[in-house]
Amino acid sequence: ILSFYSVAAGWAFAYIFEGFNGTSAEYYSQEFDGFLKDETRLILFHSIFIFLTIFIVSRGVIKGLETWINRLMPLLFIIVILLCIYATQTGAFIEGVSYLFTPDFSKINAKVILAALGQAFFTLSLGMGAIMAYGAYMPSNQSIGSTALSVAFLDTSVALLAGIAIFPIVFANNLEPATGPGLVFVTLPWAFVNMPLGIIFGKLFFVLLSIAALSSAISLLEPGVAWIVESLKTKRYVAAVGLGLIAWVLGIFSALSFDLLSGLTPIGDKNFFDSMDFLSNQVLLPLGGIFIAIFVGWIMKRSNVLEELG
Repeated sequence: ILSFYSVAAGWAFAYIFEGFNGTSAEYYSQEFDGFLKDETRLILFHSIFIFLTIFIVSRGVIKGLETWINRLMPLLFIIVILLCIYATQTGAFIEGVSYLFTPDFSKINAKVILAALGQAFFTLSLGMGAIMAYGAYMPSNQSIGSTALSVAFLDTSVALLAGIAIFPIVFANNLEPATGPGLVFVTLPWAFVNMPLGIIFGKLFFVLLSIAALSSAISLLEPGVAWIVESLKTKRYVAAVGLGLIAWVLGIFSALSFDLLSGLTPIGDKNFFDSMDFLSNQVLLPLGGIFIAIFVGWIMKRSNVLEELG
């Protein structure tokens, strides 16, 4: 997951340096398409992101860093709220919200259900060991059940707010709403161009988005590093560098898959980036979740489970 996640996170890093002076949403659509074909920039920001993750994990400063990240995330939430307010002024707010919340049951099939399941597992970091990284720093007197519900509620709330902010801008500018995660890098820069103090808010948004992505990347690398350190008695920096380099090399293939290696399609007609995304989200994460549930329900001692649940 870290291998392709760091490539996408590198997009946010790159947009910190965006000038927010485009003339239309179409301008940013073309700019993003060009960015995906710029292998040098993609690999550069992928490398910066992955090596920053390696450095933090190898130094063992995760707990202190998480404290600062928790203090900064409310700012990201505030900017999303401001974007929602801006969305009400686009002239397509009702159309965007209707698209987001009006169900079309005729579109529901096995593929959609699997995609929704994968998205739920990915956005909540289920089945990948990341929750164990966060749980290691959780106070013993804190309820796991209430914390899990809070995380699910906040995650869903922020996702809905982001949708409310993005889709009215999409329809107001006649963009295609089904273009995937890259939509953020097309609609939001154009929104910031039209907002008061938009350059400041735009740069701050992508800085905070990069920090949030870094927090997730740390939790992806930490479980494997911790296991190697404890099981093989290896130095922490050796484990972090070893696993990080594997993710970096695989990430190179993902970074090149939008142009140079676009013909490399490991799964169906999906390029390498989309194949890694599909394999992780819709296959490995649900399987990981099932195995964890089996382990907790049938292998762990009942007394230990009850003790941890409080």
